[in-house]
Amino acid sequence: MSDYDDPEWADQLRANREEKDEFFAEHPQSPVQPGEREAFDGLDYFEPSTEYRVDAEVTVHDDPDPVEMETTNGPPVRYLRVATFAFDRRGEECELHAYRQEDDDSNTLFVPFRDKTTGQQSYEGGRYMEFEPDRALTDGDIVTLDFNLAYTPFCAFSETFACPLPPEENWLEVAVPAGEKTP
Repeated sequence: MSDYDDPEWADQLRANREEKDEFFAEHPQSPVQPGEREAFDGLDYFEPSTEYRVDAEVTVHDDPDPVEMETTNGPPVRYLRVATFAFDRRGEECELHAYRQEDDDSNTLFVPFRDKTTGQQSYEGGRYMEFEPDRALTDGDIVTLDFNLAYTPFCAFSETFACPLPPEENWLEVAVPAGEKTP
């Protein structure tokens, strides 16, 4: 059975959202300022939709190029472009690049992006996704990117955070109304 046919994915997504809202409202490391936590009643989200779970073809960059990303509050951060995800969105061919910091040995890939909702329905600095493959990726692999998991960086809530801004190569020319909305 594919993930698309799993009736529990939306329930799991909602449960994850509730857990995140609780963290933002109560945890000492929440990006929501302490004086604002009592009034915090949860993040705004787009409705879960399987339309925004897309199959993407992987291209692995064996000799990754460095990419300097500007940040919201501080010096640029250097990442390596380790993979590219190619997918179709309503007839539009799209690509998103996945990055990893040079000294990061984890499997987690960082996918910052902007789309046509940026600055309107979603945070003006862009949104992030993280992708954690269950094995080493190879060219031609097909993976599911779930934009329902797109989240707003902490810098949208507090200027004390310096968040990487999505590089222009990750600016999509389509709207992706999935994941978190503008805080």
